[in-house]
Amino acid sequence: MSHTLPWSNGPAAGAGGGQVVIMASRLKLKSLLRVPRFFVLSGGVYKQAQRSPGNVGVSLRADPWHKTFWTLSSWESREALQSYIGTEPHLSVMSKLKPAMRESLFTSWKQDGALPPNWEEADRRLAEQEARRAAADGQRG
Repeated sequence: MSHTLPWSNGPAAGAGGGQVVIMASRLKLKSLLRVPRFFVLSGGVYKQAQRSPGNVGVSLRADPWHKTFWTLSSWESREALQSYIGTEPHLSVMSKLKPAMRESLFTSWKQDGALPPNWEEADRRLAEQEARRAAADGQRG
């Protein structure tokens, strides 16, 4: 059973109309033993996203018993998203968590900033990304 943290507005929420960049991820851990450390480290990254310049908002979903976690965030621009990814604590936390990860899947798209992103769209786009990855792996094999 998954649990979702509701949408939390970031500093750029309501800063105007136009297009925003939506980023969704699905992160799967190798073992249940790695879940507590994942929760501890990801808490700081979540707080970082909430206060990062250019962040419109963020939501998280967790299914710890299946070792799976999702993120859904909205950004004023790709530059704002890349700045967040390359800034501490996100930068070092991702390095620390890499050995614990079984799989990481990411997708992003642009949409009207007046419409909040939703989990159904994120799930659909992540499934499409997973299918593209599987097809590419099949062609390599």
